[in-house]
Amino acid sequence: MAPLEPISSLERRQAEMLMKAKSTVLESGDWVTAPEIASLAQLSGRNLSSQPSEWILDKRIFAITHNGTDYFPMYGLDEACGYGPLSQLKDVMKVLESSKDSWQMAYWFMSDNSWLASKRPQDLLRFDPGSVLEAALEEVSEISHG
Repeated sequence: MAPLEPISSLERRQAEMLMKAKSTVLESGDWVTAPEIASLAQLSGRNLSSQPSEWILDKRIFAITHNGTDYFPMYGLDEACGYGPLSQLKDVMKVLESSKDSWQMAYWFMSDNSWLASKRPQDLLRFDPGSVLEAALEEVSEISHG
C-alpha cells in the first residue's frame, strides 16, 4: 500500500473556502426542505418530497444536498402559486446549468453581481427577471470566453 501524499496548502485552503461557502449558503436562511414546502403550501400526503422532486426533474427548480437532505431556495418559490417554483427561475437555470452545479448556482444567486449593480440575483429574480437572465448569460459568456 502506497503512502498517502500530504495535502498541499493550496488544496487545504480550497477545501476550507468551499466549507465556508457551503456554511454561508446553509446559514443564510434562504433554504427549505420538501416537508417545509409542504407545510407552507398546506399539502398533505404520504410522500411530501414527491412534488419538489418532480420540479427538479422538470428543471423548474434546483436543490442543494447537504447530509442527504435536499434544500430548495425560498427565493425560487412563488407564495402566490401555492409555493410552487417561480416561473422566472427556469430560464435562468437553463442558462447556468451548462457551467454550474446546484451548489455553484446557489453561490451565484446569493452573491453580489456587477451586472446587477452589485445586487444579488436572488433579490431581483422576482421583480426584474430579465436583468437576472442577462446577468446569467454574461456569467456563462465569461466562462466560455476566457
